[in-house]
Amino acid sequence: MQLTTAALGVRSLRAAYRAGTLTPHEVVDLVADRIAGRGADAVWISRFTRTELHEQAAALLPGPLYGVPFAVKDNIDVAGLPTTAACPTFAYSPAADATAVRLLREAGALVVGKTNLDQFATGLNGTRSPYGAPESVFGGDLISGGSSSGSAVAVAAGQVAFSLGTDTAGSGRVPAALNGVVGLKPTRGLVSTSGVVPACRSLDCVSVFTRDLDDAADVLAVLAAPDPADPWSRPARASRGPGAGRLLLPTGLDFVGDTAMEAAFDAVARGVDAVGTTPVGPLCEAGDLLYAGPWVAERLAGLESFLVEHPDDVLPVTRAVLEQGRDHTAVDAFRARHRLQELRARTDRLWADADALLLPTVPTTFTRAQLAEQPVARNLVLGRYTQFANLLDLAAVAVPAGLTDDGRPHGVTLLGPAFSEDRLLSAARQSITREAA
Repeated sequence: MQLTTAALGVRSLRAAYRAGTLTPHEVVDLVADRIAGRGADAVWISRFTRTELHEQAAALLPGPLYGVPFAVKDNIDVAGLPTTAACPTFAYSPAADATAVRLLREAGALVVGKTNLDQFATGLNGTRSPYGAPESVFGGDLISGGSSSGSAVAVAAGQVAFSLGTDTAGSGRVPAALNGVVGLKPTRGLVSTSGVVPACRSLDCVSVFTRDLDDAADVLAVLAAPDPADPWSRPARASRGPGAGRLLLPTGLDFVGDTAMEAAFDAVARGVDAVGTTPVGPLCEAGDLLYAGPWVAERLAGLESFLVEHPDDVLPVTRAVLEQGRDHTAVDAFRARHRLQELRARTDRLWADADALLLPTVPTTFTRAQLAEQPVARNLVLGRYTQFANLLDLAAVAVPAGLTDDGRPHGVTLLGPAFSEDRLLSAARQSITREAA
């Protein structure tokens, strides 16, 4: 059976297996051929061999993800492959899978390998790795976005059906927008982070990349489970269930002069049935606390000993970000925490009259050459409408929304309160994908 790129998905593979028109061994060969066909694209850091993948295929467990190939960001443990976090000196060989990977394997999924990322998941652009900088599938030297760069490209290029990323400041959403795929960022704690190299431990999430919303829902259904091994794990709370969604539109957006991106977002916004508006200023203020405030010290807390012992083995731009954590005091942290609580309370009130907020995922795009010119300032631009989500305890789904008039990928994000994933996915199906079709 010939499979198109779009057909390599969770539900399409399930249907093919049910019909007997495809086997997991045929999928293994297809995946291996597609990876080889793209050559040195900087997507993968390590992979299982074709022989090892066939051995996996012969021993797959029955389940809802039977025979579905997936990729794992290389800050998430996979037994049998090293975890590098895009830093060769940091690499170690995990004895067991991360909880998220274990759950997927128990559901029958087939893990292909480990994907590239911005080193230590510190960045939103996909260029901060000694293993190379993947280009967006749209070409033109466009950045792939980060930090989950390889995971997004692997799905967009049809190399796997879905992939795992992580998302602390937008790493599961920015690369989705820049590669035209779905990026689901669950509520903090809904998916276990046990076996994940921490970036900012209190905010980290395991995220999911797929080609469509239904596949994202199916993968999340397997992953969402309390984990006693993860002190940040939280059981799911009941939501109001799926619905069309009452959407809020933002005011005060800044597209940094990118009129084509602004026009593309305006076109999507005009097509939704909005119930009101809200300014983005308070949200952006919360997001600024992540890198310009004391939460950067939490990043340093997880890596300080390695940074002290191996300063020259960390990329200069990554090291500079982490070392900013030394500039903040405990007094700074409490002041910021108090301000964040005020901003969180304000945000919580939005959901009395609305189910979700519609935002552009990124305000503009950059080429890899442009990122090299201003690696810090332009990285911050990419996170303008993503980096507040975990601080404010929001769920989010990033959805492709077509192309700008000058041919660049455009994506939007729906954000809602914690544990609103079902409503966000439903609203995206009805309001966003319809407009982009």
